[in-house]
Amino acid sequence: MKVITTISEMRACARADRATGKCLGLVPTMGAIHEGHLSLVRAAKARCDLVTVSLFVNPTQFGPNEDFSKYPRTFERDRELLEKEEVDFLFAPTVDEMYPPGMVTFVTVTGLSERLCGKSRPGHFRGVTTVVAKLFHIVEPDVAFFGQKDAAQLSIIRRMARDLNMPLAVAGCPIIREPDGLAMSSRNAYLDARQRKSALVLHRSLQLIRGLFEDGERSAGALIEAGKEVFKDEPSAKLDYLEIVDPDSLESKDEVTGSALVAIAGFVGETRLIDNIVLTAS
Repeated sequence: MKVITTISEMRACARADRATGKCLGLVPTMGAIHEGHLSLVRAAKARCDLVTVSLFVNPTQFGPNEDFSKYPRTFERDRELLEKEEVDFLFAPTVDEMYPPGMVTFVTVTGLSERLCGKSRPGHFRGVTTVVAKLFHIVEPDVAFFGQKDAAQLSIIRRMARDLNMPLAVAGCPIIREPDGLAMSSRNAYLDARQRKSALVLHRSLQLIRGLFEDGERSAGALIEAGKEVFKDEPSAKLDYLEIVDPDSLESKDEVTGSALVAIAGFVGETRLIDNIVLTAS
C-alpha cells in the first residue's frame, strides 16, 4: 500500500493507472477505521481493480462547538488495518494541503443540505460536499463507496454527482452493526460502558417502528410518535430528530408509500449518534 500525502502525487498515481484502463474505487473516510469502513473497502475491491482510501478529518463539516479537536485520530492503526485489506493507495493529506490559504469556494446542494442532520448542524453538509467534490476531482474514481448509515450524506452526494455531471458511480453499502444492533461509528469510542448500553435506544426505536410498519401501520406521524416513546424510557439519551422522509429528496412523508427512510439522531452524554432503516411498502 502506497501512502500519499500530496494532491499532486495522488493525482499522478490515479491518472497513471486510469491510463491503463483499470477501474478505480474510492472510499472516503475520516479515519478511526472500524468494520463498517472495512466493509466499504471490501465492496470496492470486489468491484474495482484498484482501491484508494482517503483519510482526512475534514474541519469544514464540524460546527464551532462540535468535536473536531477530539475526533479520534489513529493513523498507525488505520494504516495497518488498510494494509491487511490490501488497499492500493492511502491518501492522507493535511488540512493545509486540502484547503489552501484564502480558499473561498464551497459546494452546496441546496435544499437537501438543510434537512435531517443539516437542520441541526448548519453548514455540515456544505463541508461534506465540498471535501467530497475535491476528492472526486483529485482521485477521479470510477466508483465511490459510502455507507448507508450516513443515509442523508449518501443522498446528497448522489445529487451533487448527478447535478454536476461527475463521471462516476456513487455506491451505497449496508450498515454494519455490532451484535446487539448498535450501528458501527467512530464516535462509539466516546461512550463509556453505561452510555454504550443507553445508545441502543436508537436501534430499539427503529426496530419498534419497523415492527409497527410490518403490522400494517402506514402513517408516518403514528410511527414517529411510537419511536419517540422509546426515548422516554431512556433518560440518559436525548432525541435530536426522528423523521420519515423520501430517500432521494429527504422531504418528509405523511404516509409510507414506496420506499421511506426512517432517520434518527440522538445524544448520549455529549456524543451525537445517528442511525436509520429503510421501509418499503408493497
